Amino acid sequence: MKAKRHINAFQGRHTEAPGSDARRSFVELRFVLEPQDAVTVRGGVLQLDCEARSDQGVPVISWKKDGVLLSAVVDERRQLLSNGSLLVQNVLHSRHHRPDEGSYQCLATLEGLGAIVSRTARVTVAGPLRVVVPTESVSAHLGDTALLRCEVTGEPMPVVRWQKNREDLPLTFDPDSRVVILPSGSLQVSRVQPPDSATYRCLAENPSSSRSGTDADLRVLPEPGLVRALTFLQRPQKVTALQGRDAVLECSASGFPNPSFYWMRGDELIQMTVMVLFFSLSLFSVPPQFLSYPSNTYAYESTDIEMECAVTGNPQPTVRWVKNGEAVIPSDYFQIVGGHLQILGLVRSDEGFYQCIAESEAGNSQAMAQLILLSGVLPSAPRDVAPVLVSSRFVRLGWRPPEETRGTVLTYTVFFSEEGINRERSVNVTEAEGLQLTVSNLRPEATYSFRVVAYNEQGPGESSEAIRLSTQPEILVPGPVENLRAEAASASSIQASWDPPSHTSGPVQSYRLLWTETSTGKEQNVEVVGLSYRMEGLKKFTEYSLRVLAVNRHGPGLSDKDMLITTLSDVPSASPQNISLEVVYSRSIKVSWQPPPANTQNGFITGYKIRHRKTGRRGEQEAIEPNNLWYLFTGLEKGSQYSFQVAAMTVNGSGPSSEWHTAETPENDLDETQVPNQPSSLHVRPLPNSIIMSWTPPLNPNILVRGYIIGYGVGSPYAETVRVDSKQRYFSIENLEPSSHYVISLKAFNNAGEGVPLYESAVTRSMSDPLDPSDDDLFHLFDKYPTPIPDTSTPMIPPVGVQAVALTSDSVRVSWADNSIPKNQKSSEVRYYSVKWKTSHSTSGKYKVNTTLSHTVTGLKPNTMYEFSVMVTKGRKSSTWSMTAHATTYEAAPSSAPKDLTVIGREGRPRAILISWQPPLEANGRITGYILYYTLDKNMPIDDWVMEPISGDRLTHQVMDLSLDTVYYFRIQAKNAKGVGPLSEPVQYRTAKVSVTEADGGVCVCVSALINHMLLISEPPIGQMRPPHGSVTPQKNSNLLVIIVVSVGAVTVVVVVIVALICTRRSSAQQRKKRATHSAGKRKGSQKDLRPPDLWIHHEEMELKNMEKPSSSAPSGPTANQRARWAARAATQVRLWAPEALVDSTVCVCVCVCQQLKVMWFSSSGADGDEASSSISTLERTLAACRATRTKMMIPMDSQPSNTRKLLHSNISHPHQEPKLYRLL
Repeated sequence: MKAKRHINAFQGRHTEAPGSDARRSFVELRFVLEPQDAVTVRGGVLQLDCEARSDQGVPVISWKKDGVLLSAVVDERRQLLSNGSLLVQNVLHSRHHRPDEGSYQCLATLEGLGAIVSRTARVTVAGPLRVVVPTESVSAHLGDTALLRCEVTGEPMPVVRWQKNREDLPLTFDPDSRVVILPSGSLQVSRVQPPDSATYRCLAENPSSSRSGTDADLRVLPEPGLVRALTFLQRPQKVTALQGRDAVLECSASGFPNPSFYWMRGDELIQMTVMVLFFSLSLFSVPPQFLSYPSNTYAYESTDIEMECAVTGNPQPTVRWVKNGEAVIPSDYFQIVGGHLQILGLVRSDEGFYQCIAESEAGNSQAMAQLILLSGVLPSAPRDVAPVLVSSRFVRLGWRPPEETRGTVLTYTVFFSEEGINRERSVNVTEAEGLQLTVSNLRPEATYSFRVVAYNEQGPGESSEAIRLSTQPEILVPGPVENLRAEAASASSIQASWDPPSHTSGPVQSYRLLWTETSTGKEQNVEVVGLSYRMEGLKKFTEYSLRVLAVNRHGPGLSDKDMLITTLSDVPSASPQNISLEVVYSRSIKVSWQPPPANTQNGFITGYKIRHRKTGRRGEQEAIEPNNLWYLFTGLEKGSQYSFQVAAMTVNGSGPSSEWHTAETPENDLDETQVPNQPSSLHVRPLPNSIIMSWTPPLNPNILVRGYIIGYGVGSPYAETVRVDSKQRYFSIENLEPSSHYVISLKAFNNAGEGVPLYESAVTRSMSDPLDPSDDDLFHLFDKYPTPIPDTSTPMIPPVGVQAVALTSDSVRVSWADNSIPKNQKSSEVRYYSVKWKTSHSTSGKYKVNTTLSHTVTGLKPNTMYEFSVMVTKGRKSSTWSMTAHATTYEAAPSSAPKDLTVIGREGRPRAILISWQPPLEANGRITGYILYYTLDKNMPIDDWVMEPISGDRLTHQVMDLSLDTVYYFRIQAKNAKGVGPLSEPVQYRTAKVSVTEADGGVCVCVSALINHMLLISEPPIGQMRPPHGSVTPQKNSNLLVIIVVSVGAVTVVVVVIVALICTRRSSAQQRKKRATHSAGKRKGSQKDLRPPDLWIHHEEMELKNMEKPSSSAPSGPTANQRARWAARAATQVRLWAPEALVDSTVCVCVCVCQQLKVMWFSSSGADGDEASSSISTLERTLAACRATRTKMMIPMDSQPSNTRKLLHSNISHPHQEPKLYRLL
């Protein structure tokens, strides 16, 4: 039975320790008064209060800012008052220097026992106010609602009040009042009355400044009594409030009659009549609350403990732990699992006060517990451990009890390990008083190490000295096989063979072949009857360890040394990773990448193949890079988009290529006609013989920077100069004199010259005091990052040279150097590096611990700037945080669709709509445009939808010339420089209805005669989208349009009368010819010879003429199937489209189509039999399509009068298109 880890901890405040040792009591230490969030002004006085109490004396109060311990002597503006409060006089605040703004905590310390920290108080220095949009004058009808806006920004947000004719209005918010100042600052006047006509202005104030808005007049207009459309003056916005507080949702609207207001909460209707609604929101923030607290704990040295801490809140709080006021950094000894703190292998220095701090946007909270260690209660080591019996497969051990049991021994555990294998196993005795144990399942002729540990109620005691024993040789099992051979047969198989052993101790029943993947230790085996075996399904280009055991009736035999063999190489099975593109100049792009994952390389990488192509151009070009992990493409075209993909190569060939990555060269290079601006910041950190400096580039990104010039010297910055690359952001000035004052300068340069330098000074440290924690406060006074003060007298030097390089849109590689490792000497102790990163506007960061000098941070947001810093931990010592490095992740295509897609009809323009939307939540870069799709059938592939590109960042778009009484579906997607994002969900909209009436014996359809120079221009088939308007239209003969419209209007009356007469004549003739039609249907002849009577419309005279007269022998009319087939063909032949300029000038002609007179298409080729089967439904769809479009039903003829053909040939817009005359049958 395997020994379990014994966690030895006793929790509680009044429990006595087991045994005779007296237990110390827990100490009461708590805050009576904690600092609160404060807003101050530049030049003002800031006071933060703090008071703590204890039953073990008066705690000493000190303060921390942004996690760094403040010393009152380093800045005479700061004073620590006798009651523990912090007083800051003459508050400083500028754009680049904000030493007094940040997060403050007070620290209460009991000498020799520990310390606790208070809640975090946020101090904000109020900034100037800025009027975003001036207040505009408004007009409102009597009894309507008016809204005057006041948009002012500042930090903190100001309090807004209003004046009417320079007299203050009540500031209290009363929803029953007609004149209300809304929480957003706007002034709402409901049920406007004549006395409300006045001059208004808003006044905004915060602790730093006040601003007066522009005067705006409210004009009260008489109510004309006409209907006015409902217009929202203020729409509700998303609101988040603390639980138990009130939330205000603003909503204002105007119109006539006066609108009624209804509110919905989810699907529940809330009956309200006021325009502003008070209620407790379901969407609220909940400050962190503890579900379980850490409790005071007694524990013993060398044991493991766990302190519980579970929190809840909205949003979900983050949990961190603090020991004696300093942050607990995860390591081998301290582990934070699910919010709980585990401390492994307790030592005396782990005693103290531990705090679990929960933080979120809604607030922060903390819980405290004390840890006290007890000693002298564990048993000493067992004595006289010796072997009782040693066999080939087992060893029996014996021992004597410990000299000091310190309680009752509960059990003994024997730990053993085989020589050469770094893995220790354990076995427990079955009886507590047992002093012997047999360890089985050992290998013959192998050497093992054994040790024994005793356990009492408090946990495991000291271990005995380890003894080494060798098992006996196995006489009855076979010896090792001879002449073991192995050969890689392919990239995934190995052929092994062997000869029988020289001595077998009986017949060999089988052979056991075992192979192990050396990199992972994963072992597999198979029983083989013969003397060879082929192992299949192995990993490519992977080393395996092979051994063969002969098996007889006594079991498996012995084996010699394992044989190592590697499978053959193959092409890589994965593409290179972390591909990034960098536009160097307007005609060159640098492609960088990382090798494929090691387990997918399948061999030694011999080079990389890079393909590139220009967008919109066919063909690809290849380049081979044999050595580097980057390639510079030059000679590209300016202002063009290029795509790149990379594939890794082995001696076997090329592996799969990566996805295409796209970058665009700029139209012009960066400006080099002027020198660069001053670097935006410079930080220095002095050490005894060096100064580490870091900086950020100039703020203007449009001026080219080719590098930086660093100057330094004692008392002068020009004694020595160094030039570094433009990409570099840090430098270490070496070989300096200790305790010397150096002046440092930094300036950027390009071919136009050197920019303005930025100066900084630093004093190198003394050799006798390489790093003084009290001096460290001065350096970190204005640092953004919390720097834990090590609890030892010789802290570690923080990592230097921190660099952050963006690899992809969601990953950044952070690298650094550790100068605390002696040169030319490897560290014998493992060091843990904590990498912390956060966005520039975030107050909390994330952490990752590893043991190498670099780390790739993944899961970042695209197009976001991050700050990185590193801390080193060795054993119980930790350094301060390093200087920060910055990197901005690359842009990526939008990962979410535009939201709130809305379609609105245009009043008075039934064929036009206005579409609006909001940008996507995850734009991942600057939005360069949108793509709008719409269709009649939402199930069609998106490639078949009509597409309208929308450039820029506009949020509205107008679509013209849509069909009436038609359901359209709309979708939209955003795009940026990296590609397009996902499509939004379809939004349905039905246009206004067309006027359709039923006539006696037929259907009366209102159609439009769209005329443009008498040209008949083809239109897309009915049911498909017509192209968007806005294209160039003929404008030369616009005067002719008026003449045409008047002429057609006059002729319309004649057409209606003639068609009505024909319908009447046809209806009376139908009864007379019914019998003849019945007999004629029985005659022989093909239906292809049936020719219906024709009417054709002459475009000059607009008169109706008979084209052909039916012979007496011909049928009186076509059958129903024929008419349906002609109608089906007519549906596919209706082609008439007019430019947008003529849409509003069309003439509506009402044509009565009798039951016998159907719209049909006539051709000498006839109709197919398949068409007849669906003719009826086709006819119905045709008529429905006619009603839904603005086309005139006109059918092409095969034969035309000669004079008409000439007329059409003279006016046709497409010279290669067969001119068509249309007729109505």
